[in-house]
Amino acid sequence: MRSIKFETELINKKILLRLDLNVPLESGKITDTTRIDKIIPTLKFLIKKNSKIIILSHIGRPKGKILKELSLKPICLNLENKLQQSVKLLKKNINEINHLDLFKNNDEKIIMLENIRFYDEEEKNDYKFAKHLSSLGDIYVNDAFSCSHRSHASISQITKFLPSYSGLQMEVEMTALRKITSEIKKPITCIIGGSKISTKIDVIKNLISKFDNIIIVGGMANNVIKHMGYEIGKSLHEDNAEKIIEEIFSLSKKGKCNIFFPQDVVVANDKNGVPFQKEIGKISSEEMILDIGEKTIKMIEGIITESKTVFWNGPAGFFENKNFANGSIKIAKKIVDNSKAKKIYSVAGGGDTVSLLNSLNFVNDFDFVSTAGGAFLEYLEGKQLPGITALK
Repeated sequence: MRSIKFETELINKKILLRLDLNVPLESGKITDTTRIDKIIPTLKFLIKKNSKIIILSHIGRPKGKILKELSLKPICLNLENKLQQSVKLLKKNINEINHLDLFKNNDEKIIMLENIRFYDEEEKNDYKFAKHLSSLGDIYVNDAFSCSHRSHASISQITKFLPSYSGLQMEVEMTALRKITSEIKKPITCIIGGSKISTKIDVIKNLISKFDNIIIVGGMANNVIKHMGYEIGKSLHEDNAEKIIEEIFSLSKKGKCNIFFPQDVVVANDKNGVPFQKEIGKISSEEMILDIGEKTIKMIEGIITESKTVFWNGPAGFFENKNFANGSIKIAKKIVDNSKAKKIYSVAGGGDTVSLLNSLNFVNDFDFVSTAGGAFLEYLEGKQLPGITALK
């Protein structure tokens, strides 16, 4: 995979830059700019090289329809503000754009094409559409790791027609992932949560032979607690998860990986109820598990202290309610303290985990925080990502 930072001939070259600017919007306003912030270094690098930049991106799921509420205009304005430079949003039908239509004004340095998913050819990985896109530029750069698990026209097909490179953020993402999958400093600990154990089983199976400790928290842990024969009451859990849990414990023995789960929890009668600390053997049928308890927090903090690498994916409880956020907050603080002291290499990923870290202003205190979602998990599952494969 070739990085654009090593390409020397970029002056006046038209760079087709695929980004993932799929940020959350509320009433047309951006509520989280993390994905925009992360690609600013790539844009500044290309600006410094006097390249002409054509941004390709998407927002939402318009499914081939032009939807005003899914226009890239708010992102375009945000980029202008961050770069202190004009970013022209070109709303013309992409299929009707000719390369001669671009950069007619010498002052134009950055053009953003409207939402690439307004065209159903994008998600169909259409050959002709990709070829047309390629005719608009001289070089293709993929800096959208979070979209690279998709076989889409602007992700994989386009690389057949242009010299293709990875962007700076793509390099950062790949380096961080290698540090938790192949270039590992041991002991390495994975703290994994979320509501469904079935969605993370392939990640666990792929990592269990490489990791020293896997700590299961959140809704996933309820399945383990139930499997061990304890009452979980009205707690969130997944039906028919027994075989998955048996497989995890069987693989952990073969791979000499320690599996940990909560020994005490915080319960309530509902998500807005009064919190109580309880041992896992003392939960009633009317209660639900909503966070981990103090003993479990201390156990996890001790494991983090003994680790050299920590990977976190999924909060420890229903953190949206402050009564049940204590476990997640204390895990975050312990990781941050050890990361700042250079005692561990820390990686976090997953939408809820990133939201939590943003709320605590901890995103910049981790060595790496991934916003890649599905691509992040598929890479950890050991799958080939079409967007990455296409760059090799």
